[in-house]
Amino acid sequence: MTLRLPTASRAKELAKELRVQLASQGEIISHAAALERIAKRYGFRDWNAFHASLRAAGTMPWPQGSAVTGIYLGQRFSGVIQSIREDLPGWHRLDIKLDEAVDVVKFESFSNMRHRINATVGPKGHSEKRTSDGVPHLQMDPLA
Repeated sequence: MTLRLPTASRAKELAKELRVQLASQGEIISHAAALERIAKRYGFRDWNAFHASLRAAGTMPWPQGSAVTGIYLGQRFSGVIQSIREDLPGWHRLDIKLDEAVDVVKFESFSNMRHRINATVGPKGHSEKRTSDGVPHLQMDPLA
């Protein structure tokens, strides 16, 4: 079984929760010792290695306010990132305000114009959610 990595702040919360749990059982440990135990729980040798891995996975190539381009539900778009938050290490929830609305429906007799995109993208710049033919809903272009 592979555990999904938490964010660094969540890992610290887990350490606090572990200390409380152990204290209720009569075992008192320091916060540093709890951090070490959490790191080992996720398969790392120590907290420093774990924390470095979490920080490296959490870097965001598209900062808030940056102009971005890509493909959303089969349509090219350009826009500006209005907000961003980390969901999991390497995965970020983006709110993109589009420069021009895109029609996300493929039927000629119907249209649905989107002015904003809210999606979570991973380290490779694409969403985990996919269309029925396996294409990611959102594919971000690399920043120039």
